[in-house]
Amino acid sequence: MSRRRRPGPDKAMSIGLALGGGAVLGAAHVGVLRALDELAIEVHALSGTSIGSFIASLHAFGMGWREIERVALDLDWFDLTGLTLSQFGLLSNKKFGRVVRQLLGKRKIEEASVPLAIVATDIGNGEKVVLKQGDVAEAVMASSCIPAVFKPVEIDGRLLVDGVLMENVPLSPLLEHGRHPFVCVDLMSSHIFRKPDNIVDLLLNAFYSTLKASTTLQTEEADLKIELDLGTFSLVDTRQVPELVEAGYRDSLPLFKQLKGYGKS
Repeated sequence: MSRRRRPGPDKAMSIGLALGGGAVLGAAHVGVLRALDELAIEVHALSGTSIGSFIASLHAFGMGWREIERVALDLDWFDLTGLTLSQFGLLSNKKFGRVVRQLLGKRKIEEASVPLAIVATDIGNGEKVVLKQGDVAEAVMASSCIPAVFKPVEIDGRLLVDGVLMENVPLSPLLEHGRHPFVCVDLMSSHIFRKPDNIVDLLLNAFYSTLKASTTLQTEEADLKIELDLGTFSLVDTRQVPELVEAGYRDSLPLFKQLKGYGKS
């Protein structure tokens, strides 16, 4: 954690918040939002990658943690895709986009009440793409689009896929705001890889296995890096959602208290 002067528990605090990817582990982000709400810490900027882009978008457009928790509990995670005829992927995640539109309406990223950035990857040239304008549902679809599983999402002539390839915990868009403190939430820091049971497990293992070293480097400038203890949780088991929400709350609350200056003279 940085040595910047903290405002103290009786004073208002506002943070820039980066929410990382991690499939179903993303439910833990809801617990992080609960901790922020309990401590009256506001968010002045949001960024998200993959499932983090979904949670960040809902919060940026005004949904509180209780509403997002209900969404996570009611969501049919395995009905977010559909078969597609494409040389680029077996499935389409258009249904995921429809879920975002049902929750938020047809909105543009720049209309969010909190500045929002969504990270994706241009699979045509291997470059990071930071989406700050345009259809929020399409941006979330692109940021969550696992290559070879899902058909890439075309935005402005670019074929976009999951942002975890470039920046799984997207601090860099927050740095442009220049307003500290910056807080990153890493879902994958303690992940325990297991023998895959199916093709989805196999691809997710391959996808996330290279992230730790790059994430450490990419989040060095964070004032607080929250590395949630989610090693025992599966990336795909949706029955764990309530426990993941609780884990996110339990692990982040004491860190936010420390950041805000509780117990400090």
